[in-house]
Amino acid sequence: MALVATATAAIPASRLRGQHGRPDMVSVGTIIWLSSELMFFAALFAAYFTIRAAEVDLWATDTQHLNVPFALGNTTILVLSSVTCQMGVFAIERSAAKGGPRVARVGKIHQVGLWGMREWFILTYVMGAIFMAGQALEYTELVHAGLTMQSSAYGSMFYLTTGFHGLHVTGGLIAFLLVLGRTYIAKRFTHEQAVSAIVVSYYWHFVDVVWIGLFATIYLIM
Repeated sequence: MALVATATAAIPASRLRGQHGRPDMVSVGTIIWLSSELMFFAALFAAYFTIRAAEVDLWATDTQHLNVPFALGNTTILVLSSVTCQMGVFAIERSAAKGGPRVARVGKIHQVGLWGMREWFILTYVMGAIFMAGQALEYTELVHAGLTMQSSAYGSMFYLTTGFHGLHVTGGLIAFLLVLGRTYIAKRFTHEQAVSAIVVSYYWHFVDVVWIGLFATIYLIM
């Protein structure tokens, strides 16, 4: 019995709802859904490259409006937010291995090594919000420069691709708020809530990976 208890405690929180080593169905469903979202973005990439091949001169002109250093800094913030999100997942799994998932830090706020999921997810949310604010600022500057969705085919593809990604980021931020809200409302942090938090991390990593592809396509391959 002691061996069974020890083995169960060592199982990551992402598998606590499964039985006999079977994957959690919520996680599997999320991965399948993200695969369909990947196909959606693949269609956007295909449209972007197709129109770009037909409008080479237009691309050479309109891409001059892009602020690549600013976009690189904004991208760095989003990529680092994926790291902080995963740190929150690690905090859940470490606490789950010690007898039950824990949500909050066990030390002072400046003791980052003792942060729980809540602190890491709050930081991730702030970084995601900063990314969205940066994207809004970039849109404002581009509109002032005369690049709008109606101005050219390039403008249409730029705002479509980055705009749809922005909607996905916004959805991730809302998911973080829901997960964090449950940690304050619920009396105890359950394994089911831990699985929900890990599923949100899957989505956030997906959003980050897609943006890396978009950044390379739009800002580097001009």
